[in-house]
Amino acid sequence: MSQRTALSTTEAAAAVGPYSQGVRLGNLVFASGQLPIDPATGGFSEGIEAQTHASLRNLKAVLEAGGASLASVVKTTVFLADMNEFGAMNAVYAGYFAEPFPARSTVEVARLPRDARVEVEAIAEVTGT
Repeated sequence: MSQRTALSTTEAAAAVGPYSQGVRLGNLVFASGQLPIDPATGGFSEGIEAQTHASLRNLKAVLEAGGASLASVVKTTVFLADMNEFGAMNAVYAGYFAEPFPARSTVEVARLPRDARVEVEAIAEVTGT
């Protein structure tokens, strides 16, 4: 059985409940949903574009803490407060990933913590070990 390791980094918003920022299991990293929280201030910007950038920066930090990267992501899930913001989110998202793009699901949810506009989670492969 592979060893399971909880991930923690100060480069992403801290977990504020009974969960880890991410978990590494063997050669996989499972990153919890990353809100657009600035880890230095605890606040976040308004607007879907700024919040998407912040969520993806947090995601990148958690992945790197586990030995993975955005380039090694195989699956993401994007949670949106308003599907009308899909196009704007997608334009920002496209700047963080290259072909072959990860598989992705995008869903509209009734509400996100702290009334954020977006949250992104991912599964990635650890490479180079």
